Amino acid sequence: MQSRLLRALGWSLAAVLGVLGVAVFLLVVTAVKDAALPTRSKYGLVFDAGSTHTALYIYRWPTDKENGTGIVSQVEACAVTGPGISSYADDPAGAGASLKPCLDKAMKIVPAEQQRQTPTYLGATAGMRLLREQNSTKAEQVFAEVARTIGEYPVDFRGAQILTGNEEGSFGWITVNYLLETLVECSFTGQWTHPPAEDTVGALDLGGASTQIAFLPGTTIDDSSTRAVLRLYGTSYSIYTHSYLCYGQKQALKMLMASLHQGSPSPQQISHPCYPEGYQENVTTAELYDSPCVRAPSTPSPAQVLTVTGTGDPVVCSMAIQRLFNFSCGANRTCGFNGVYQPPVRGQFFAFSGLYHSLHFLNLTGGQPLSSVNATIWQFCASSWDKVQKEFPTTNRTHLRDACAASSYALTLLLQGYKFNHTTWLNIRFVRQVANVDVGWTLGYMLNLTSMIPSETPQRVVGLQRSKWIAATVLLAVMLILIFCLLAVICCQKNSGYESL
Repeated sequence: MQSRLLRALGWSLAAVLGVLGVAVFLLVVTAVKDAALPTRSKYGLVFDAGSTHTALYIYRWPTDKENGTGIVSQVEACAVTGPGISSYADDPAGAGASLKPCLDKAMKIVPAEQQRQTPTYLGATAGMRLLREQNSTKAEQVFAEVARTIGEYPVDFRGAQILTGNEEGSFGWITVNYLLETLVECSFTGQWTHPPAEDTVGALDLGGASTQIAFLPGTTIDDSSTRAVLRLYGTSYSIYTHSYLCYGQKQALKMLMASLHQGSPSPQQISHPCYPEGYQENVTTAELYDSPCVRAPSTPSPAQVLTVTGTGDPVVCSMAIQRLFNFSCGANRTCGFNGVYQPPVRGQFFAFSGLYHSLHFLNLTGGQPLSSVNATIWQFCASSWDKVQKEFPTTNRTHLRDACAASSYALTLLLQGYKFNHTTWLNIRFVRQVANVDVGWTLGYMLNLTSMIPSETPQRVVGLQRSKWIAATVLLAVMLILIFCLLAVICCQKNSGYESL
């Protein structure tokens, strides 16, 4: 009787443990299965309305990681045909119409059922800043047409705005460090940790009309106008950032030409040391002095035709470019150029946009020492027009003409302007993308406006954490062992009963 009771109790315990084991097993399997299931994605659209061109970036991220716990991926980048929207000052409707092909492309990528929930932004930079300075009414008309066009599409359009220079620099810094995961990282246990602030990298951006520098200095930032305080993932960063209007590549080369014209002994002739020897073209004074960045002579004749002749002299070219800057700093003050305060550069930097493209053309973005970079630019700038045309037969004529000036300008900006030297030069990485995402201000801009980077650290990750998964697995194993032991005892008792009979 007692043996029969023990066997019944053993079977009952085994059944209970079996049920619990199955429950734990289902919990583990369900959690793993749920984690493996593809999550529904959300999309975001950002127009980068630069001074020379406009581009539409289409971003995507998993909905269960919207609060900054997942990396946003770039689905597509669509280049808008034509110049930047600031060039449509006299044809505002044309600015809006130019965006349609890229918007049509985006509508084919974003699922129809999600389009009305897709946040869409347009951010304009230095080109529109200059137009607003010249004629605020025309700038408003361009924005009105751009907004009207985007409003015709079934997206959640949240407005068009002109970024300040410091915003452009800050958003570029956020983009790079977000993609590099130097702001926050998830450990194997599922907990969020902050890498040291020193792990963040600086951002160097060169557009058509402005250039930006942003980094975390090792000292206190003395000038509050160059300080941006960002709170990201529960940590505050006080970064140095400044934007130099008119020192983007296009406007700088325009200032260079005007400077050469004003220093020429003949008002109709311009000897250009940064153009290859043998190159020649005609320009009008109207073309030369059509920007607020270029100071025109007192009595310019708009229709006057100027003959520009390339001389291919790298020494004179470098000197002419340096004259565009004022490198002197006041007493007891560190600065970049034009008297703007800047602490000494520190740490690693990522250089992108025009800085990348101007040096990549000469294959100088592979981490070469400064001596090699100087030598390559020097050799190219001393080449004749016939020679460079033979070496680069498929390159656009204007791009080829400006290659020496662009690379020399980038070098001058980084060395004399931002005060890099032979040692710190090796801390600069020239990139177009990080983690298959184009580097620029657009991603940081969208992350900020959608609040996808929380000001406080996320407390957990979605799905079963590794520690809990391990605990559940161990518990399941213990239950299975107990069940096996109980069954073994029951079988032994049963065998003993047969033997006694």
